[in-house]
Amino acid sequence: MPTQNIGLLLYPGCMPAGLFAFADLLVAANQRVGQRHFQLRWLGFDTQPVECAQGLRLQPQSRLAEGACSAVLIPGLWADSEAMIAQALEANREVIRGLAQLPRTTQLWSYCTGVCLLAQSGRLNGESATATWWLASSLQTRFPKVDWQFEQAQVTNRLNMTASGVSGYLSIARALIERQLGEAIYRDIARLMVLPRPEPTTSVFRAIGLLENADPLLRRLHLLVERLPAQQLSVQRLADELAVSARTLARKVQALTGNAVSDQVRLIKLNQAAERLTMTTDSIGRISGALGYSDESSFRRTFKQVTGMTPATYRQQFKR
Repeated sequence: MPTQNIGLLLYPGCMPAGLFAFADLLVAANQRVGQRHFQLRWLGFDTQPVECAQGLRLQPQSRLAEGACSAVLIPGLWADSEAMIAQALEANREVIRGLAQLPRTTQLWSYCTGVCLLAQSGRLNGESATATWWLASSLQTRFPKVDWQFEQAQVTNRLNMTASGVSGYLSIARALIERQLGEAIYRDIARLMVLPRPEPTTSVFRAIGLLENADPLLRRLHLLVERLPAQQLSVQRLADELAVSARTLARKVQALTGNAVSDQVRLIKLNQAAERLTMTTDSIGRISGALGYSDESSFRRTFKQVTGMTPATYRQQFKR
């Protein structure tokens, strides 16, 4: 797989913290696979030092027009009102024009208030996008040609990605790493860098997140259950993989959780499904199949028995 050159855009007033964190994630991905899949370059409208938020002054490596990047990440800017957004758009007209003039094949990614610059460039016209929720009415009025989906935390199209919130860079990095290197690689990076997992949305799953870090055997069990297809989660298979007897595994799980192994395993696997229901737009059938359930109807039935809701109702209620 060829190296992907990604530009990190600096512009006056931007908040670069997300760019640094994004860069750290991609460097970690390179190190995890032992190859340079991602190469990063700091860009500016020109090569003059850029006055960022909080008085931080950073030096671009290349001009935006000459960065030769296949993708550019546009960070958010400090703003707490629509008036401040309007001022920022006016102050960054040259940067916005530079974005508009990039080759049409260049992927453009942005998050939080930075999506405003991307929308102003016209590169979101006719595309779906999301942004910081408190700007919803303003952005719908200012950019009516964009298909705004503010109920979504992240929206991915062929040539752009947008995400809401100041930590939106994380979902963009996750999508990029999983797409290029696979979910297992991102999971390793998340574990290494102690990235947050989605918070359990119901009390049914709340104990899973707490117990995941409580005991070494339970941690190993949790990760093993997430990795294996649901159809292969027999107590004996799990005991063999964990190098303990089935009796020892049963006794330990019962003592630490109050659950039988089969009940604990079912909770872990269904929690994994619940995360996908709330964090992705994958169909219920696709989620069921990806997690290794024998058929969609048995998955639906089991999910409702445990949560009291159908998968569709759960998604509707807790969708991020």
